[in-house]
Amino acid sequence: MLYWLTELSDGGGAFNLFRYITFRAGAAFFTALVFGFLFGRPLINLLRKRQRNGQPIRADGPQGHLETKAGTPTMGGVLILGGLIVSTLLWARLDNPYVWILLFVTLSFGAIGFADDYAKVSKNNTKGVPGRLRFGLGLAIAAVAGLWAALVHPDGLSFQLAFPVFKDTLLNLGLLFVPFAMIVIVGAANAVNLTDGLDGLAIMPVMIAAGTLGVIAYAVGRVDFTEYLDVHYVPGTGEILIFSAGLIGAGLGFLWYNAPPAAVFMGDTGSLALGGALGAIAVATKHEIVLAIVGGLFVVEALSVIIQVAYFKATKKRVFLMAPIHHHFEKKGWAEPQIVIRFWIISLILALIGLATLKVR
Repeated sequence: MLYWLTELSDGGGAFNLFRYITFRAGAAFFTALVFGFLFGRPLINLLRKRQRNGQPIRADGPQGHLETKAGTPTMGGVLILGGLIVSTLLWARLDNPYVWILLFVTLSFGAIGFADDYAKVSKNNTKGVPGRLRFGLGLAIAAVAGLWAALVHPDGLSFQLAFPVFKDTLLNLGLLFVPFAMIVIVGAANAVNLTDGLDGLAIMPVMIAAGTLGVIAYAVGRVDFTEYLDVHYVPGTGEILIFSAGLIGAGLGFLWYNAPPAAVFMGDTGSLALGGALGAIAVATKHEIVLAIVGGLFVVEALSVIIQVAYFKATKKRVFLMAPIHHHFEKKGWAEPQIVIRFWIISLILALIGLATLKVR
C-alpha cells in the first residue's frame, strides 16, 4: 500500500526509498515484529480468559506434557497472521498477483486451523474439525492457488516443473501441474502442523525456510540475478521477499512468547497457515523441489508419521518409540530444549544447502 507514496517522489528524497524491495522488506519485518510485541500480551490474556483449560493435551502423548503444557492457551497463530497480513498489506505492491496468491493461501489455511482449534477448545478434547473435511478444504484451496500461479507465470514456465541443478530441464506437466501444486501446498501445511509439538520447535524452522525462499524469490524476480545464477526468471516474485520478511518478523514476535516454557501455542491456526504459505511460495517461484530440501525437517517429521502408521498396520509393531519423530527423541530421554535447538541447527544447515542449489550446475 505504501508503495504508492513513490508517486510523491520526483526521483529523489525519502519517498523514493519505497521503490526498493529491500527497503520495504526491512520495513515489513519491523512492522510485524512491533505488532507482535504490542499485541502479544493482550492476546494471550484474552485467550487465557476465553480458554479456561487451554489447549487439550493428547492422552497418548508424552506424559510430561500433561503436567508442563496443560492449561496453555492455543490459537497464538492469530498473532503471527495479524503481523504478517498487516505488514504485507502496508509494504507490498498490491498490484502484484503473487502477493494475493500468498495472502489467499495463508488466510484460507489459517481459517481452517482456527476452526479446528476452536472446535478443540470449545469441546475440551483433541478432536477438532473432521480430518477428511480439513484435508478436502485444503486441497480445494491449493487447487485454486496452483491454477492461479500457473496462469500468472510467464509462458515459458507456465504449467512446467523446474529442477534445481539441472537448470535447462523443464518438465511440462500440463494440467497435472495443478494436482502437483496441491500436493506441495497441502503437504507443506500438514508437515508443519505435525512438527508443531514442542515449544518453539516449528516457528524457527518456518522462519528459516521463509527467509531462504524469500531470498530465492528476490533472486528469480531479477533478470540480472537469474542470468548470473543461471536460474529461471519469474518476473514479479521479488515482492515475495516482503511477505517473507513480514513472516520472519511476525514469527520472532510470536517466539518471544512461545519460547520454553511457552505462554501460548500457535495451534493449527498458525501451523497450517505458515506451512501453506511456504508451499505457495515454492510454487510461485518454481522451486517446489528446493522446498523439500529447505523444509527437510518438516519432510522428516511427516515421513516419520507415515512410516509409523504404515508399519504398525502391517506388523502391529512400531519403528519409532513415538511419532512424530521429535516425540521419539523425547522418549529416548532428550530434554525439550535439546531437541528444539538441534532441530533448529538441522533446519539452518538444510537452508544453506537449498541456497547452494542456486549456483550449483
